[in-house]
Amino acid sequence: MNEQIISQEGYDKIKNELNFLSTTKRREIADRIERAKELGDLSENAEYSEAKDAQALNEGRILELASILKNVTVVSNNGSKHEVVMGSRVTVRSSLGKEKTFVIVSFNEADPLEGKISNESPLGVAFLYHKKGDEVEVETPKGVVNYKILKIE
Repeated sequence: MNEQIISQEGYDKIKNELNFLSTTKRREIADRIERAKELGDLSENAEYSEAKDAQALNEGRILELASILKNVTVVSNNGSKHEVVMGSRVTVRSSLGKEKTFVIVSFNEADPLEGKISNESPLGVAFLYHKKGDEVEVETPKGVVNYKILKIE
């Protein structure tokens, strides 16, 4: 896995999930397995099978999160209002006349419905390191769209 960049907020979110899965969730699943064992014959015990499946999924997610945390670099926008960087809130106007605000985040924090776009997405790549007033061109599935950067927060 290549090293990725992530915001402090994204790092904390992953770390908190990892902590929850490694402690609370792991304990809950172990308790379910113990209760299921008390029911007798494990070969025909649906509760035991479901608990073991939940354990496998939980352990897989723990490994995935631990791997992500080992391979990321935490960055902050250092309050930059002069150019678009990770964590910037960017207000733009498209060549179609629509104004939108985006927050530049890492790949695993992206949520387009909330206006959070990945620094690796076509829009994120186009906006990074540009300044207020700059115009950028983005290749989209619907064709080329031009954006003017109106504000950086």
